[in-house]
Amino acid sequence: MLTAENITVRIGEKVLLDKVDAQFLPGKLNLIIGPNGAGKSTLMKVLSRQMTNYDGEVLYQSVNSKTLRDKTLARMRAVLSQNIDLAFPLKVWEIVMMGRYPHFAGAPKRIDEEACIAALKFFEVEEMVERNYLTLSGGERQRVHFARVLTQLWYPVPGQGRYLLLDEPLTFLDIHYQFQFMHKVMELLKQKDLVVVGVVHDLNLAARFGEVIHLIHNGKLVASGSKEEVLTERNIEEAFRLKPILYREENGLRLFFE
Repeated sequence: MLTAENITVRIGEKVLLDKVDAQFLPGKLNLIIGPNGAGKSTLMKVLSRQMTNYDGEVLYQSVNSKTLRDKTLARMRAVLSQNIDLAFPLKVWEIVMMGRYPHFAGAPKRIDEEACIAALKFFEVEEMVERNYLTLSGGERQRVHFARVLTQLWYPVPGQGRYLLLDEPLTFLDIHYQFQFMHKVMELLKQKDLVVVGVVHDLNLAARFGEVIHLIHNGKLVASGSKEEVLTERNIEEAFRLKPILYREENGLRLFFE
């Protein structure tokens, strides 16, 4: 489990996160939603230890993230941040192998190469391995980075959880690949040691795939729980300033806005 306890982030007089408590469960798709500027990406940076100037604690299982060595954390936690870009003409294979860097010194071993091959196949980008990364479209680059972060966590570690943190992973993807990616993540979550936390903007995707949803508004966690508990007319209208029309169906929840 990944736990945020009483997280507060201030920049000068501005409070970006205000006493946020949240639990992110293994084997479940944990999604963070909220309007622009709510604090979603700030929370992701705190959870991933990309930001350390905060009050409160982030616990990986029961261990405070600030006490973990960089290499130890990198072997158990992978992060897909917003706006990843590379200016060097590397091959796709080289980009994906970057995900294995925390696991070897010097040259990669066969186990590292096998992880890359498996992740490339899983995200269906194996035909791109020899291509120059700079020649790829935005969507293709994003899919390559999916494979990169997955190689970092490809092998389970006995007695230790794995943590995949995704900050707006659907950027640049068309609707087909958005759904493909979400289905792939759900497939990964059959591995019960894996904790996946993602930030998404599309409320209908959250309603379709989210198993545990956290709604942030003005730096506060205003609702947390199942989609039925969080995606209510009152919560959505308060956070997004739009009144939704909710359709509850046998296979899920749909939201419409006038």
